[in-house]
Amino acid sequence: MGAKPAEAIEAGPEIIRGTAGSQDLSDRIVQTLYQEAELIAGKVVSKKAAGVDWDRRLDDILTSRLWGYPLMLLLLGLIFWITISGANYPSELLTRAFFGLERYLGQALLWLGLPDWLYGFLLLGVYRSLAWVVAVMLPPMAIFFPLFTILEDLGYLPRAAYNMDNLFYRAGACGKQALTMCMGFGCNAAGVISCRIIESPRERLIAVLTNNFVPCNGRFPLLITVAVIISGGMVLKAGSITAAAAVLVSVLIGVTATLMVSYFLSRTFLQGMPSFYTLEMPPYRKPALGQIIVRSIMDRTLFVLSRAVIVAAPAGGLIWILANISYGDTSLYGCLAAILDPFGHFLGMDGIILMAFILGLPANELVIPLLIMGYMATGSLEDIHSLAALKNLLVDQHGWTYITGICTMLFSLLHYPCGTTLLTIYRETGSFKWTLMAFMLPLITALMVCGAVAQFLYLF
Repeated sequence: MGAKPAEAIEAGPEIIRGTAGSQDLSDRIVQTLYQEAELIAGKVVSKKAAGVDWDRRLDDILTSRLWGYPLMLLLLGLIFWITISGANYPSELLTRAFFGLERYLGQALLWLGLPDWLYGFLLLGVYRSLAWVVAVMLPPMAIFFPLFTILEDLGYLPRAAYNMDNLFYRAGACGKQALTMCMGFGCNAAGVISCRIIESPRERLIAVLTNNFVPCNGRFPLLITVAVIISGGMVLKAGSITAAAAVLVSVLIGVTATLMVSYFLSRTFLQGMPSFYTLEMPPYRKPALGQIIVRSIMDRTLFVLSRAVIVAAPAGGLIWILANISYGDTSLYGCLAAILDPFGHFLGMDGIILMAFILGLPANELVIPLLIMGYMATGSLEDIHSLAALKNLLVDQHGWTYITGICTMLFSLLHYPCGTTLLTIYRETGSFKWTLMAFMLPLITALMVCGAVAQFLYLF
């Protein structure tokens, strides 16, 4: 006689584990279902005449262990190069247009008879902040999002997620996080919204909290500019290719930070077994260009830009107030920078840089003009129209070194999300606690990394 029913039920899990071996049971079941489906399809579907299966040939290359990662990095590098080189000219045109329009707006405000403080608050604070955000954000997003959507329509993104799936699984996260991470390259707020595709609440929260570690469009200008300045004339000759390489290195650092922090969260605050990411590769498709333009421009670019503008407008007014209220012979902005200066040097930077990042919380695009304003001791956001002039200001006049540049780039890459992203995180999670975690986790990471790197480089 066999075992009693109660004994059989109790022994069931052991029997299942024994038959499943080291492979998870759910994965084994899915594999068996697909094998059976393939056998049934083979019996009822007639095969085509001998020919080349291009989908399989491409998959053998794009998802191979040898070529999968290099080709993925090459495609990302190409997209970054096109975005960087293509966005420079329209961004410069928009900057000139906005600062040209400023003259006429100023005349209109004077005609209205506004007092000086209100004139400065509205024009030199609010308007200039909006001008900077739009001029810097719009061109890269208008290029990056369509290119990214083309990869999506072609069917490549699932292949990229397949390549990254094992890394995220080992980090205790979901393979779909590779897709949400890629969306963060355009805008971290858009990346947070895209985390809705992850079914598990625990893994979705990990993706939300770590999306900030990949650089968005707002951080690209600072990363590229600082890389050019600290590298000297060689980079100026190489142009956008070297800038794209610098961005690609930053991306690799950001991806590494994403995996490490995901591993930390999955072992501490968000413990649990990672779910299996069953991905059926879709066929390669011809992109629908009309739909790409509408979806990328209307649904993504303008949506993200509108949120950034809402946050940047009041920030510009606050920045102007701090720069124009004096404490003795120094502005309140300068006093706060002086207080932060010792801590800034410990991190490889200075007080002006830290103040630029603090006041740049509403939008990362504000950090560069805030740096210029702080070093030039002006009462409004300023623009410098050449890298040579900016290099003279930072290196020759204020003593920037390669340590300053490296630590500034690292802090820009790893520090807290912008105001738009934090607002999006709060709306997606509905929790102030997790929004605060999304702020503190990157900040602590940035402080630890910059402090360690700076103290190490100071030894040489």
